[in-house]
Amino acid sequence: MDRLRQRADFLAAAGAARAACPAFVVQRRVRDDAGPVRVGFTVSKKVGTATERNRVRRRLRELVKRLDAVSMHPHSDYVLVGRRAALGRGFTTMSDDLRGALGRLERQSLKRP
Repeated sequence: MDRLRQRADFLAAAGAARAACPAFVVQRRVRDDAGPVRVGFTVSKKVGTATERNRVRRRLRELVKRLDAVSMHPHSDYVLVGRRAALGRGFTTMSDDLRGALGRLERQSLKRP
């Protein structure tokens, strides 16, 4: 699993399918190439101070590390946009939220031709 680093990749994912949870939003863009799954993390200044934003980003990274590889589909970019609720939400609850959000994204992609 690779990391998204280019702004253009984040913007492309922002225009794709999304699933919202109380602590974060998951955006998924299906790519045309044969590359691996790429994941990006973003937390805006609305969330809080730099310390709080970094804490949210670390929690999101740890969620993705602990996620099983089957949940994320190859040839896709995922962006997790952190929200302020991620600071006080339980880690296991956030993990369940992430699995549910990925399932919703999968169902959305099956509905679209």
